[in-house]
Amino acid sequence: MNVLYSHRSEDPEANLAESQEFLSSMEDKKATGFTDGKTSFGMSVFNLGNAIMGSGILGLSYAMANTGVVLFLVLLTVVAVLSSYSIHLLLKSSGIVGIRAYEQLGQRAFGTPGKMAAGIAITLQNIGAMSSYLYIVKYEFPLVIQAFLGVDNPSGEWYLNGNYLVIMVSISVILPLALMKQLGYLGYTSGFSLTCMVFFLISVCTVIHSYSIGLHVLQVGAGATVSMVTSQSIVFQTAYTIPILAFAFVCHPEVLPIYTELKNPTKQRMQHVSNISIVVMYTMYFLAALFGYLTFYGEVESELLHTYSRLDPYDTLILCVRLAVLTAVTLTVPIVLFPVRRAIQQLFFPNKTFYWPRHIAIAVTLLTLINMLVIFAPNILGIFGIIGATSAPCLIFIFPAVFYIRIVPEEEEPMRSTPKILAACFAGIGFLFMVMSLSFILIDWTSGSSKASSGH
Repeated sequence: MNVLYSHRSEDPEANLAESQEFLSSMEDKKATGFTDGKTSFGMSVFNLGNAIMGSGILGLSYAMANTGVVLFLVLLTVVAVLSSYSIHLLLKSSGIVGIRAYEQLGQRAFGTPGKMAAGIAITLQNIGAMSSYLYIVKYEFPLVIQAFLGVDNPSGEWYLNGNYLVIMVSISVILPLALMKQLGYLGYTSGFSLTCMVFFLISVCTVIHSYSIGLHVLQVGAGATVSMVTSQSIVFQTAYTIPILAFAFVCHPEVLPIYTELKNPTKQRMQHVSNISIVVMYTMYFLAALFGYLTFYGEVESELLHTYSRLDPYDTLILCVRLAVLTAVTLTVPIVLFPVRRAIQQLFFPNKTFYWPRHIAIAVTLLTLINMLVIFAPNILGIFGIIGATSAPCLIFIFPAVFYIRIVPEEEEPMRSTPKILAACFAGIGFLFMVMSLSFILIDWTSGSSKASSGH
């Protein structure tokens, strides 16, 4: 797709069908490998890290409150390692057949059904991610404006209505960025977005010292929290924890586009990019979850910023943190939208050249749909749980494994070879993970104890 090549506008073959822009013949691959991109190693680490980092970080303290620190760390470590392994499978499959798009890997492995499955999973996953980002804008932006203006008792002012504000942000900020032809143009906004999340992390790690009295304000003691955690079944405590963690590490739809733009692209070089990005995000996730949990214990909410706002919504530091997170998630939406638009083009317009009206129409339609979801979605936890329990296992576990098994020739790796046996086990783990997570969530809902239907 045109957005994946920073040099595409100068390429005489720019008018090739979009589906062919991700393909290279085996002869070309053997001779030259992937097209050399213009993005440095460091910037690629930065871009992939920003793709990983999302609003999922705001739900990790809640997950830690449900599982405890030790179990949370174990789960976070397992998901991070498995995510790195699945990227290895994707890169190995991509290198063998010279394909640079997730959907086209599915087509090469299973024909049209594989292409459809990959495209649908990417669409659902990234729509869920964008919905969670705008959900934060909907609920946090009015509070920030209210604090700036010093409005203690809102009386229905339109500029304090979250539904209006999320539409305005979508039209004025997100849509113009989403209409960019190439993903590389968003590098600067991506950098600023990640910087804002680093500021959020530093604030969460230091605010515990200034607001340790928050436990008393919220009338919660550490002893009561421990009693609550140990008295509940561990099965129900992990109902949302595992999907939230899986959702937090999904970056797979963006891996191949970043690989395409990498300077001197090799599988090993891109694997190093992925490993460094995952380690950095792993560290940030754990620290944010730990200090958020240690500040509020069992009273932490599914969206961490709301918990802090219960202490002092007009505090300068808390207000700055809100602004930083709002800026970060807003600027991340266009990046996440690009793979969805590409998936739609691959599914419905596979043999069409780049066409501006179609490019714009898809972006406008997606943002309209996402705004509707955000306005009517009851709780951010529900978005994390359902999307994480369905699309995330497919993108992280199942698809990379089965694509690898189908694409790697048996002459190179027989079906009973260790790598393919491990890949098959990996796919099985993904399937069990999906069934388990969905079952936990359904049981939680039907028991009437679900918090997914409760507002903030």
